[in-house]
Amino acid sequence: MTWDELANNKYALLTSYKKDGTAVGAPVWVAPDGDRIVVWTDSSSWKVKRIRRNPQVRLQPCDNRGRTTSDDALTGTAEVLDASETERVRGIVGRKYGVIGKILIRGHKLVKGSDGSVGLLVTQQAGAQ
Repeated sequence: MTWDELANNKYALLTSYKKDGTAVGAPVWVAPDGDRIVVWTDSSSWKVKRIRRNPQVRLQPCDNRGRTTSDDALTGTAEVLDASETERVRGIVGRKYGVIGKILIRGHKLVKGSDGSVGLLVTQQAGAQ
């Protein structure tokens, strides 16, 4: 699997790491952003807290429940984005996921406010496809 194929997948299992190194995966929407992948998620989620401490992540194609659909996994570095970049990510993800994506993103913003979600930018680790 290539980085581009993963970015165009409907879901990806984003694995981040606890302090003790334990891997924890969560299914997320992903979208391509040039040679990087963007993710939109709740700002209070544990994955965001783990990424702030350790930006190393692994991505695998999966279904909406997080069941992997391939053994292929790619590694990268995730960055939690600021408010203006998060707004850009909302637009990218909304365009990819169409009406449902736009409705969920707007609804989340109405309920939790503009700081209730955050964008993640995942850059491919050197040497990965």
